[in-house]
Amino acid sequence: MGFNCGIVGLPNVGKSTTFNALTATAAAQAENFPFCTIEPNVGRVAVPDERLAKIAALAKSAKIVPAQLEFVDIAGLVKGASKGEGLGNQFLGNIREVDAIIHVLRCFDDSNVTHVEGSVDPVRDAETVETELLIADMESLERQIENIARKAKSGDKETKAQHDFMLSVKAVLDAGNPARTVDVPDDMVRTFKNLQLLTGKPVLYVCNVSEAEAAEGNEFSRKVEAMAAEKGASSVVISARIESEIAQLETEEEKHEFLETLGLAEPGLNRIIRAGYNLLGLQTYFTVGPKEARAWTVRTGAKAPEAAGVIHTDFEKGFIKAEVISIEDYINLGGEHACKEAGKMRQEGKEYLVHDGDVVLFRFNV
Repeated sequence: MGFNCGIVGLPNVGKSTTFNALTATAAAQAENFPFCTIEPNVGRVAVPDERLAKIAALAKSAKIVPAQLEFVDIAGLVKGASKGEGLGNQFLGNIREVDAIIHVLRCFDDSNVTHVEGSVDPVRDAETVETELLIADMESLERQIENIARKAKSGDKETKAQHDFMLSVKAVLDAGNPARTVDVPDDMVRTFKNLQLLTGKPVLYVCNVSEAEAAEGNEFSRKVEAMAAEKGASSVVISARIESEIAQLETEEEKHEFLETLGLAEPGLNRIIRAGYNLLGLQTYFTVGPKEARAWTVRTGAKAPEAAGVIHTDFEKGFIKAEVISIEDYINLGGEHACKEAGKMRQEGKEYLVHDGDVVLFRFNV
């Protein structure tokens, strides 16, 4: 199951530095000039989850396998990208292929790092990117409406309904609002998804601050937080430079000590990863035994057979039942055997909605 977040923003805001820290590699150049990232770099990162280590310890699992999330580092955008300026066409093409947007905003002053607009203003920068995406969406949607309008003349009711819905989406864009604010009826979810609108993707704003401001943020990041709240989005404060330094430390003990000196409880990247996971509407369930404890990614609202299919398609096809223990019971009672003894293992069928943190054993027959 592939889910990914595209890291976007103007040049020189810390996108590639953030990506490098996320993937703990130097795969993406992080240089002080625009377009140093030409091809999108892709990296998979573990989703931080303390629960996995706890159940692995209780089951004496030989191996721990965390859930993973994919991040894509995309070339910096400049004003006019929707008209092909800079690497605009490539930027828009790359962002169209990701499931969610991690929008990195520069929230620090540094005369040694140039800014394409000549001054630091993260809210303005966010609006620049959003405007370019909005313009691209409007042009794309107009072409799609022209195409379906011809088909709608045949009198087909379904095509006419799709045409009318697309016109309602256009009205939202024309008013200057992103496609993610559209109220999509249940019968138009597939149609909306097929439109592939850039502003329809969920967004997380990442405020890149200086090292000294990583714990509390600053005036810039507070403005972004207010803007994000207004848009119904979330924001996270990090210092990409600090995250890059943490990524180079070899042991967890060294990382913990370094974070303590800065007054930080955990790396900012952990918050980005978790926020990205939530942004995509994902949740985790676990399988655990002597060989391994593993976290599996499934969409929120998935039923048991769909969750089983994440492990293997045969599990979904031949699904019989799921034996489920809540993560709280598993940890508090001390493992599977104790949960069985206490009557905390449940037998669930095909209609069961998997909950975040469920510890599951699937029974199937192929």
